[in-house]
Amino acid sequence: MHTLTLLAAPQRADLTDAAVEELARAWGARDPRWLSAGVALEADLPDVPTDLWEVWERWQERGFDLVVQPAEGRRKQLLLADMDSTMIEQECIDELAAHSGVGAQVAAITARAMDGELDFVESLRARVALLEGLATSVVDTVLAERITFAPGGPQLVATMRAHGGYTALVSGGFTPFTQAVAGALGFDEHRANTLAVDGERFTGRVVEPVVGREAKVAVLREMTARLGLTPADAVAVGDGANDLGMLRLAGTGVALHAKPAVAQQCAVRVNHGDLTAVLYLQGYVADSFARV
Repeated sequence: MHTLTLLAAPQRADLTDAAVEELARAWGARDPRWLSAGVALEADLPDVPTDLWEVWERWQERGFDLVVQPAEGRRKQLLLADMDSTMIEQECIDELAAHSGVGAQVAAITARAMDGELDFVESLRARVALLEGLATSVVDTVLAERITFAPGGPQLVATMRAHGGYTALVSGGFTPFTQAVAGALGFDEHRANTLAVDGERFTGRVVEPVVGREAKVAVLREMTARLGLTPADAVAVGDGANDLGMLRLAGTGVALHAKPAVAQQCAVRVNHGDLTAVLYLQGYVADSFARV
């Protein structure tokens, strides 16, 4: 048995009973259940449709996310989340670069790296090199003036923790930002890169080893082993090419508003919903979300 989940953007909340009826006629979906009125519903699905991705495309064009996954084991015990453009709405290195006068140059490299066009580790070293001499105090300025949390993030972290889950922020970004974001959102743990410092200035180097694609996979394996779990017990969420390894290894890997080259390699894609989609995909009802 599989579960079909249909999601709308929460700000629109425009799912209707007609959508349920349409899926029931087309695929034999049964026992529909509203997880949040107008935003999320799920139904039982006896078989995976052969035209799944064709239908997925049509629902995407209509502004909805459609996910089909095995019904058994959807509720996960570990959350691994990317930070930049996932839990927050910015790319921290781009914000630092803007203060160093190389914003456009660094942002262009970041975009290509996230699309998988460039090796993440090498591109990160190149971008960090352009920050040489930048005052470390700029981090506090960026955190205070530029960083905003992605919608649904506080609910995602708090709800999984309230139901006994462990939560970790795993980023190819930098520890001053993950420390602040993890603390504000209530993550149990955070991992990221360390920027080398000389006095009160960045040196333009990253302390090795760099947290990139393979490192995120290693963190997933290490955390599940430490917690007595397996990767199948984890849900991972991210948007960039350096997230692909952990998205593929986790029991559920959610490509959230991901770059096209990344999304097409993932079976679970959320382009319209926000981070609460990660809860709906596990069968959580909105009324059971933790208060934040």
